[in-house]
Amino acid sequence: MNIAFRNHVQVAGEGEATLVFLHGFGCDQSMWRFLAPHYAQRYRTVLYDLTGSGRSDHAAYGRERYASLHGHAEDLLEIVDEFASGPVVVVGHSVSAMIGMLGTIRAPGRFAAQVMLGPSACYLNDGFYLGGFARSEIEELLATMESNYLDWSARMAPAIMGAPGQPELGKELVDAFCRNNPDIARHFARVTFLSDHREDAQLSETPALILQCSEDLIAPRTAGEFLQRKLPNATLRMIGNVGHCAHMSAPGACMREIDAFLPTVLG
Repeated sequence: MNIAFRNHVQVAGEGEATLVFLHGFGCDQSMWRFLAPHYAQRYRTVLYDLTGSGRSDHAAYGRERYASLHGHAEDLLEIVDEFASGPVVVVGHSVSAMIGMLGTIRAPGRFAAQVMLGPSACYLNDGFYLGGFARSEIEELLATMESNYLDWSARMAPAIMGAPGQPELGKELVDAFCRNNPDIARHFARVTFLSDHREDAQLSETPALILQCSEDLIAPRTAGEFLQRKLPNATLRMIGNVGHCAHMSAPGACMREIDAFLPTVLG
């Protein structure tokens, strides 16, 4: 298998460590354009599209392999083995924060650290756990996607982006959602929003930086606080930002936190 083709892998920069960037649901690697060039000045950077997203090989998307986030974690490890060098830091947004975490559990020796931007171990409210959504809300969301994915994208993407005062970012997210194969997107959405990796978190001993937005429709502060408690070695930092995509709407704040974190794990 040509992994570079499957995931449209792009490598830039050079350095003793590698940063691997994973985008969130409905997005592609272009969403990292504000952050990745900053780190390519000091590190090797690896960007790729999750299988079934962006400019990846959509024919490689098998529903059995990607019936859970573990299939995407296997992809991550294959890409790290082929394209990374030196200590590896996985930088994951939203659902890809969990994909990165699963990768650190499967191959802890390959990762020096993980950066989780807007993560959630479980999107469903469950007893004292507040993931942000009642099950009925998730089922309604998925049903709407099933009936009219493009309409759902046009309505939901701006709300997910947030970023009042930067409407062009909401438009960009709508366009990204609409470029995806609707059948794959609907399947990936169900896998994403019904996933539950709360118990897995305690198994990831890789140092973690959690970046949570102050106002986030998808991943509330409680989701980040849960992961901070559950992960054995985690730091939580709040980003003053309205929306779920601080790497696009507040990149400077994200870079400041990541820049302060990296020397503590890479030396």
